[in-house]
Amino acid sequence: MTPIAAREAAEMLWRHRYAGTVLGELPPALRPRSHAEGHAVQAELPAVAGQRAVGWKIAATSLAGQAHINVGGPLAGRILSGGVRDVGSTDAALSLVGNRMRVVEPEFAFRLGRDLAPRAAPYTVDEAMAAIVSLHPALEVPDSRFAEFTRAGQAQLIADAACCGPFVFGPPAPAHWRELDLRSHRVRASVSNPTGAGFTCEGEGRAALGDPRAALAWLVNELSALGIALEAGQFVSTGTCMVPLAVQAGDTVQADFGTLGALTLRLSD
Repeated sequence: MTPIAAREAAEMLWRHRYAGTVLGELPPALRPRSHAEGHAVQAELPAVAGQRAVGWKIAATSLAGQAHINVGGPLAGRILSGGVRDVGSTDAALSLVGNRMRVVEPEFAFRLGRDLAPRAAPYTVDEAMAAIVSLHPALEVPDSRFAEFTRAGQAQLIADAACCGPFVFGPPAPAHWRELDLRSHRVRASVSNPTGAGFTCEGEGRAALGDPRAALAWLVNELSALGIALEAGQFVSTGTCMVPLAVQAGDTVQADFGTLGALTLRLSD
């Protein structure tokens, strides 16, 4: 894939994202055929959108999630500045106009205190964690530009920033989070609407590649192999810690991360 084709593919994906529309797949001349080509397209998105990459998300961190979208492993996607609704707030609102996935995902998110540059040797979990300054409860409302995202394939999904949608990042968790076993840390979420209907769901940190810390290290090494640096101030959201919560306009989502904090997200048309 030439740089011109990568830019044109990114422009097409962004036009659909901005308009809230979808496409079947990218045209053959612009369609990435490999992991590397998918990332080449994704790398053009910040410039095309006129936004900064304020962080990264990890999609398909469980075998069930990978099977659902027919990929062989987790996927990394940029979080652009325009997609972050709140940082440090415990109460946020979001419109679902143009969103077809209609799910919310509670996630553990780390924030970097210093850069992690690409290098030949893999980063260990401890090395990745040493660069982290804070842990935040987070909610993602993912979406895809592809009408049939379960059939789009890994390369096209990567090009589309791994189905990245709007994010809400809560306040930093109390400092004792470093002493916790995040694998077994439970998160409880509820979805309710004005009619009184709703449901609850629970999950644990181990849903994210066995441990949110391990998911962070995976992301750091994935980007390092691509020659991409993680930058101080960026977030890394490690993937949903439970089954994605099915939502609709009018719903309120509450995610309780216990001693790590809580978030509320109100959804509208």
